[in-house]
Amino acid sequence: MRITVLTENTSSCGLPSEHGLSLYIEAVGKKLLFDSGQSGLFADNAARLGVVLGAVDLAVLSHGHYDHGGGMKRFLELNRTAKLYINRSAFGKFYNADNKYIGLDSSLLHADRVILTDGVTSLDRGLTLYDASEVETVVDLGAFGLTTERDGKRIPDDFRHEQYLLIEENGRRILFSGCSHKGIFNIIEHFRPDVLIGGFHFMKLPLDDTLTAYAKRLDSYDIDLYTCHCTGTEQFEAMRPYMRRLHYLSTGESIESENL
Repeated sequence: MRITVLTENTSSCGLPSEHGLSLYIEAVGKKLLFDSGQSGLFADNAARLGVVLGAVDLAVLSHGHYDHGGGMKRFLELNRTAKLYINRSAFGKFYNADNKYIGLDSSLLHADRVILTDGVTSLDRGLTLYDASEVETVVDLGAFGLTTERDGKRIPDDFRHEQYLLIEENGRRILFSGCSHKGIFNIIEHFRPDVLIGGFHFMKLPLDDTLTAYAKRLDSYDIDLYTCHCTGTEQFEAMRPYMRRLHYLSTGESIESENL
């Protein structure tokens, strides 16, 4: 397995970055795109990194927010064959804590090769998508001020539009979770992967004893954690002293299977 970060909030290699996430993954004989950032930057960086998006076999959108799906129309223009898997609830109306609309471009719903998913979706040998419906709340972290509109009313988002990609290769279970809105502890408890890659959505949390307690709880799991994006760089630095297997991924970085 090889994972390359096409775009993320930070960059340590000189490539441009943006608030968002896009990963290119080579695993189980397939080439995958997991999220596409908020713009076409992921594609520009892919070209700079020698990643051929036209050769991608399939794409996955982790949830219905613009900073993960904003570049998917660009991907479909560059790639003429790959199917794009999106949860059927991802085209709702979503807003952040400042009441800014953060949903997807609705025209993507009608794009060729878009496959709407729910429940469990087998993509190929060793590649499975799971939606958030079976993830129970063990630790309630709340909705972080994120809301959705249903029946004309604004309510806290329950993140039913979120989905997770599980890759099983060489006896290892690697889970990709774009933002872990459903709660990082709940997701880990449900899937119990060997490795989790994705954001924790801690970026708005104060650097206090609660964050320290979260770090210690995460460290108690027998799991390697590669985080990014919505975890927050300050929160990452605050947690790092309490976690033995925590790593940060930034734009342009690649990791190989032997390092996972």
